Amino acid sequence: MMRISQLFILSSKGDHLIYKDYRGEAGSDVVNVFYEKVTALTGDQPPVVMSHRDLHFVHVRQGGLYWVATTTEDSSPFAIIEFLNRLSALVRDYCGSLSEKAVQMNFALIYELLDEVLDYGYIQTTSSDVLKNFIQTEAVSSRPFSLFDLSNVGLFGAETQQSKVAPSSAATRPIQSSRDQGGKSEIFVDVIERMSVVIGSNGVLLKADVEGEIRVKCYMPSCSEVRMGLNEELSVGRSQLRGYGAAVRLHECSFHQAVQLDDFHSHRILRLCPSQGEQTVMQYQLSDDLPSAPPFRLFPTIERDSAGRLLMYMKLRCDLPPKSAAVSVSASIPVPRGSVSLSQELSSPDQNAELILQNRAVVWRIPRFSGGTQLSALFKVEVPGLSSASLLEVGPVGLSFELPKLTATGLQVRFLRLSPVQPGPAQRWVRYVTHSDSYIIRV
Repeated sequence: MMRISQLFILSSKGDHLIYKDYRGEAGSDVVNVFYEKVTALTGDQPPVVMSHRDLHFVHVRQGGLYWVATTTEDSSPFAIIEFLNRLSALVRDYCGSLSEKAVQMNFALIYELLDEVLDYGYIQTTSSDVLKNFIQTEAVSSRPFSLFDLSNVGLFGAETQQSKVAPSSAATRPIQSSRDQGGKSEIFVDVIERMSVVIGSNGVLLKADVEGEIRVKCYMPSCSEVRMGLNEELSVGRSQLRGYGAAVRLHECSFHQAVQLDDFHSHRILRLCPSQGEQTVMQYQLSDDLPSAPPFRLFPTIERDSAGRLLMYMKLRCDLPPKSAAVSVSASIPVPRGSVSLSQELSSPDQNAELILQNRAVVWRIPRFSGGTQLSALFKVEVPGLSSASLLEVGPVGLSFELPKLTATGLQVRFLRLSPVQPGPAQRWVRYVTHSDSYIIRV
């Protein structure tokens, strides 16, 4: 059986936020040992498992924090990683968010959770539904929830059959806040997708993968059965399409063990009785395929001018539907070694760009990019001793962005019904968002 010796949570700067020693098998200096080891490594991705003498460190990064468990046994690192991810999700459920401030404000609650989750280093449970019967400490929200704060509707909001939109902070309230809301019944469904794309220098799509998940965040005082209807023309695997409508194809999908699939194969309906807190009810993947054109196309021109400067003329086109928009768009353009300065001409005043010398890249930022439009930028980079070979160091271009109210696969929630009907009004919110996981354009 897996046994944990110590568990601690550190800030990104190494500050001790939470520390529990369950077995007394190592000294208290292991916290400093871990932080010294993880910060001494080169690169952005330190190994998840590290060792010091007879002690093994296993950690994950969530919410900008280090979640670390130590063990002296040859326990499965995958099991400990899964536990740490579940623990961070549990803290997010109860505290409302994952941040250094949220942990500091709710340290008493987190210590109470750890007392119930781990007994002498052995895992007891990570179920919010079980723990709510034992946890007495009230959560302190670092950002109070207000249903009337619609400042972020444009980021995550989506029209559903209920014609209701949730602000982006609506689903990040503490699980205990239902007491403060008078027992209001609310359920949030997030359809989140991550897109990985590689586009060749000739504009041909070389690779396209989408990984998605459906998360249910339940704040209902009593458990009800939830019926969630997905696209009727949803095809899973390599099977033939089921009808003549606009089909959505997924290559793989998996479900939470609590989901009942009796009506899924015939009517594409998921049935479940969610516990309070957050659950990932469905995970899916689409490989080497996209139902529509990639959201962005780049048309680059790279040359050397008479003054010996590197000229990069970039035209970026957004191929989203006209009424849609991408937000937080950022293009990272690698430049030759030895680049010293940048001058720029941008097609709109809300854009900005800078040369980041340590990353050897020009970063072009666009806060909002409407579908069906095109933006351009002219970058002039001073590169002493620029040669024809140096031009080969330009690219590939990496894009990061967020597509609110859109899914790359076309997956939609047709309806969300509660059974039996709640005694009070039950609020139901559905949000869609697609993130760029890796969007590479070769030049």
